[in-house]
Amino acid sequence: MADAVEIDPGKMSLKSWRQVYLGTGFSIDKRAETAVDAAARTIAEIVQQGEPVYGVNTGFGKLASTQIERDELEVLQKNLILSHAVGVGDALPENIVRLIMALKAGSLARGASGVRWTVIESIERMAAADILPVIPAQGSVGASGDLAPLAHLAAAMIGVGDVTVAGQRKSAADAFADAGIPLVVLGPKEGLALINGTQVSTALALAGLFEIEQVFHAALVAGALSVDAALGSDAPFDPRIHALRGQRGQRDVASALLALLADSEIRRSHVDCGKVQDPYSLRCQPQVMGACLDMMRCTANTLTIEANSVTDNPLVFADAGDVLSGGNFHAEPVAFAADMLALAVAEIGALSERRIAMLTDGSISGLPSFLTRDAGVNSGFMIAHVAAAALASENKQRATPASIDSLPTSANQEDHVSMATHGARRLLEMARNTRSIVAIELLAAAQGIDFHAPLASSPELERARDIIRAAVPMMEADRFLSPDIETAHKLIETDRFADLVSLSLK
Repeated sequence: MADAVEIDPGKMSLKSWRQVYLGTGFSIDKRAETAVDAAARTIAEIVQQGEPVYGVNTGFGKLASTQIERDELEVLQKNLILSHAVGVGDALPENIVRLIMALKAGSLARGASGVRWTVIESIERMAAADILPVIPAQGSVGASGDLAPLAHLAAAMIGVGDVTVAGQRKSAADAFADAGIPLVVLGPKEGLALINGTQVSTALALAGLFEIEQVFHAALVAGALSVDAALGSDAPFDPRIHALRGQRGQRDVASALLALLADSEIRRSHVDCGKVQDPYSLRCQPQVMGACLDMMRCTANTLTIEANSVTDNPLVFADAGDVLSGGNFHAEPVAFAADMLALAVAEIGALSERRIAMLTDGSISGLPSFLTRDAGVNSGFMIAHVAAAALASENKQRATPASIDSLPTSANQEDHVSMATHGARRLLEMARNTRSIVAIELLAAAQGIDFHAPLASSPELERARDIIRAAVPMMEADRFLSPDIETAHKLIETDRFADLVSLSLK
């Protein structure tokens, strides 16, 4: 695949994982085969010697002390997959499943898991043929890895369960046969290596990060539009203020807002108006959005490391012939990252909702009540703000940290777990909620700018308004508003405002 992302195990950038999430195929750097083969030979030697090694020739979890005879090792690995494929709920989206497969293949290709190269090739060939396992979203507590969801991936590889092929659901066995891909016959430790690991939690957290980054860009643009619409001041964004505090994200957001507002005719029209201070939702944007940006950057670093890591158990060190049992499967770093992202996206939405409330309140914004010229006959943006408030409140409830919860499993052998999987899974819905809030603000702020005609906003914000107005006209009188919100939502989803904001997660 010429346009595929080539996975160099352990060395992948956040940009590359984003490409896979957005639909680009992937392949594994063939130079990794040497290390993979060495680890596989180490496992084969252990089996030959007959010494008990966890996960190779023993039971699992609480049954780790039970040694398994050599002629039962294949059955052991198959039974492991079948017994652990207990996921429930809706299937994960296909782009996330593809990312899970890429993460798992990349992790196995580090050469510390003891699988044969053919197992990694099977994942690669599945993805290339667009054979994506149907993975139920629920059933993992984020320790001992994402056992249940990853078992559905492994089950498909041995011909059990369902997959989608080009979006159509069919049995895994039929899909493999149609594509001419042999089913995997699991060798010692291979089933355990496939289902042990944090790849599902990590894929969900990465997806949340990518979606929240888009919303962040749009929210900065919406916030700047709201400043001009409400005849706000750009003085609170003066770099001298933010240099004294020193927080990087705060400085960067202030600089971005100044750039967005530069050379605004509307701003010049009221420089000497005598207004002393703006509401916090306008003037404290660098402090709030900057803190969100700092958290996003922190999580981007954590998740990039996790995406490149080996998180199954036990781990094979072929150079020394050692197989060591540890706890890299515990997804606490991912759980913390997901909780931080949940806080950030909830706050992005909360601040945007407050600006919508300000814009629709004529006593604060100075604009027509509810952003309509004939209030009373028209309700304008009254209930659009109510919708934003509902979404902001929903996100606040969902932002409760998942990582502080733990329930012991496996007869108390796994007595502390991370809850990273559902902590990360909520992020996509939270991002959708905040995307809708910011979509409403974009429409409301553009409406506010319209009322200041013939004065124009800044060149950058006029570009933003052109993007909005090319899709949604000014609301001269009440109309069916839901499609307009959905259209603005799509503008954010397709990252139409990213070019206006030169901020990155690095």
